[in-house]
Amino acid sequence: MLLPILLLSAAGFTVLTTEFIIVGLLPSIARDLDVSVSQAGLLVTLFAFTVAAFGPFLTAYFARFERRRLFISVLIMFGLANTLAAMAPNIGVMAVARLIPALGLPVFWALASETAVDIVGPDYAGRAIAKIGFGIVCATVFGIPVGTLISDAFGWRTAFGILAVIAFAKALLLFIYLPKTNLHNQQVSFRSQFKILRSPLMQGHVLLSILVFSGMFTAYTYLADILERLAGFNGTVVGWCLMGFGAVGLIGNSLGGRMVDRHPLIASMVFCGFMIGGMVALVPSIHSTLGLAAAMGIWGVTQAALFLVSHVRLMKAAPQAPAFAASLNIAGANLGIGLGAMVGGHVIDTLGLGSLGFAAAGFILVSIVLALLLMKVKAPAVCA
Repeated sequence: MLLPILLLSAAGFTVLTTEFIIVGLLPSIARDLDVSVSQAGLLVTLFAFTVAAFGPFLTAYFARFERRRLFISVLIMFGLANTLAAMAPNIGVMAVARLIPALGLPVFWALASETAVDIVGPDYAGRAIAKIGFGIVCATVFGIPVGTLISDAFGWRTAFGILAVIAFAKALLLFIYLPKTNLHNQQVSFRSQFKILRSPLMQGHVLLSILVFSGMFTAYTYLADILERLAGFNGTVVGWCLMGFGAVGLIGNSLGGRMVDRHPLIASMVFCGFMIGGMVALVPSIHSTLGLAAAMGIWGVTQAALFLVSHVRLMKAAPQAPAFAASLNIAGANLGIGLGAMVGGHVIDTLGLGSLGFAAAGFILVSIVLALLLMKVKAPAVCA
């Protein structure tokens, strides 16, 4: 059953690259569409808030559908949306192109994660999702930076056009090679899934995801801009820096997958603690090659790890409805991404780029305190 997981991992690469490729393209998009970088950053907020608002409802509804057909449909939708983005004449059309895939991302990611866990069993959930998460890390390692390099050489529209072709190709691969899967014979009802939100523990876990991702994306949304304006790098060098940032995420993905199976909240606190160090050290080290590499390396490892840890943490907190719990993490994470992009844009306009790391670290510090509090909350009994 390794092949279905690898196919879903490959599809996940396309899905997550579609969401985050814009991080490396923001300066180019802003110039071409005649808006400021902070205004272009609202495209990140739009995508994230759409996922947060509709993700749990769409996941709960589509959980009853046959997986193969559903995953193929999502990839086709992503291909069409990226085609529209490549042709967008203004920021309004670009916003529509970002809105469409935001509806499909939580459905794909939550149900693909559930499918992987069903294959290997809940005791190895972290390692199974780490395999799916490998596609996410590759999106950071290759998708975002290669998109930046393509944008620098041929324009940002070409980057979206190539991503559209890849999405259609992945849909074809799933059609040919992915077997029909419907592993959950007894689906939890729509109403029962939403009942888990009554638990203070679940509410705390969702809030933790919001805080963690708010911190990450307060600074990460504008990382390309930091490297361009503060470090003085051109688009090509920025692309290679982002590739290095993502490459070390392979380490974080592996570490996160192992640590989260032992203790999800401790794993969250450990990686959050190291992330604060990387974020705060980035700007002071901006003109030191070794210092900048170290700061970005620590940040890159912890960011990739926290993507995985946050996801598995919610699924383990609600084993009776893992896909819905995963969708809650996705919703909370994207709400955090949207808030982070907004806060980061405001920090840039008022305090400057150099203050982003400290603002981001504030969110992460609060998340560590919340994780400590959640460790003292007893999980509710699971009803049969």
